[in-house]
Amino acid sequence: MNSNVDLYQLKPFSLVNPNTLYNPKPFAYSHVAEVKHFLRVLHISGQGGENQRGLLSKHFSEQVHQAFLNIKHALEHVDAKVLDIAVLRILVVDFTPKKHQFLIQEMQSLWGNHDFPACTLIPVPCLAIPGMQIEIEATAYCI
Repeated sequence: MNSNVDLYQLKPFSLVNPNTLYNPKPFAYSHVAEVKHFLRVLHISGQGGENQRGLLSKHFSEQVHQAFLNIKHALEHVDAKVLDIAVLRILVVDFTPKKHQFLIQEMQSLWGNHDFPACTLIPVPCLAIPGMQIEIEATAYCI
């Protein structure tokens, strides 16, 4: 087996939750993303809930779903996937616990039984486009 094959068997990063910190899994994130082995770094600019025609739903839940779908499309275009994401930055307009719970549920459905990326949620008063309620930026690492 040559060294290139060994490299492709490595995970580019590991997601860690030290037992000296509280368990973040119910909130759909990990405390630490340790990046060690990668060939590509992908920076996905903030994706909102606009569909392919640039239209925004008025519903937060639909914007969240569309924003993650947009991230998936961007990743697929460069031959990557959601599980390659190590870090997320999520901006939410008029943050509420109900919006937080919906966001957690959406992430749980996307990541399933896999570890969640490190994540920062930032409540904001507004975003770039009127009516935009969420924007999600992602950083992914791939072999």
